[in-house]
Amino acid sequence: MQAVRLLKTKDLALVDIPQPQPGPGEIVIKVEAAGVCGTDRHLFLGEFPCKGPVTLGHEFSGIVSAVGAGVELPLGTRVTCDPNDPCLTCAQCLRGRVNLCSRNSVTGITRDGGFAPFACFPARKAIVLPDDLHPHHGAFCEPLSCTLHGMDLAALRPGERCLIIGGGVIGLMAVQLARLAGAEVMLLTRSKAKQDLALSFGATAIAAAPDQVLSIWPEGADTVIECAGVVQTIECAPRLTRNGGRIVILGVLPQGQKVQIEPFDLLFREISILHSFLNPFTQQRAAHLIASGAVQVAPMISRLVPLEQLVDCIANPALPGEIRVLAVPQ
Repeated sequence: MQAVRLLKTKDLALVDIPQPQPGPGEIVIKVEAAGVCGTDRHLFLGEFPCKGPVTLGHEFSGIVSAVGAGVELPLGTRVTCDPNDPCLTCAQCLRGRVNLCSRNSVTGITRDGGFAPFACFPARKAIVLPDDLHPHHGAFCEPLSCTLHGMDLAALRPGERCLIIGGGVIGLMAVQLARLAGAEVMLLTRSKAKQDLALSFGATAIAAAPDQVLSIWPEGADTVIECAGVVQTIECAPRLTRNGGRIVILGVLPQGQKVQIEPFDLLFREISILHSFLNPFTQQRAAHLIASGAVQVAPMISRLVPLEQLVDCIANPALPGEIRVLAVPQ
């Protein structure tokens, strides 16, 4: 079969590899859809730790086509993959901080992932989806699970004001989750199309620039969720946060990138800055929210691409206005 593999930094190719066979405790799925994440571009550029060669793709779902010894999951079951597989024995895992496990094995980063017609991974990391769920929608469970962790840290309360910075898939999911939490929500993005989509998702206000945020909410937001992963947006987040508020960083900057903040301002106004990493214990919740329709994902699909177009898609910046590209291997 053909798969999109990172051979080394800045060397991504569609190559022929053997179709995977499940070992004990593993399943193979026929991939229905796999999302192209900003992390995939970071991996390609060497801005996120990864050692090739490896088949990329950590946001994917599909149909169980083969099972290894000891697996009781029926063939034909639709599942999504929770790509993170912590060791469960280290100090961080024993504290319940499985997302901080130093031995975490990640499907699509440290083991072969979903940018291929078939993918193999531990059966214990399969989240069962409804049979009637649209075949493209399961690929959104992983990014939603990461967004859920960030929103858990934000601990929004009904009636609070929540500013989401960045109109990508994480930002637009955060808009929906904040509304479900009962918050008043504003999205900050320059994209008119993403502003309109946020309003359709229940945002109560939109802004195209930081000064516009403050013209609408002069005191700032109780919580700012940074989803853009850009130096400028992280640096402006404190200015948009009200006294006693909190900031959650969900966006991923390249490894080694620095930002400037003013500790005295954070101290004097008691602003908390939290960082959200991966998806500890949130993937099942994400699957339920998508399957129930509580979080809408269909409007965020920008285009479907075959594997033959995926290398160019990952190696180049996202197109203007693009939210989520899905690879459809079959």
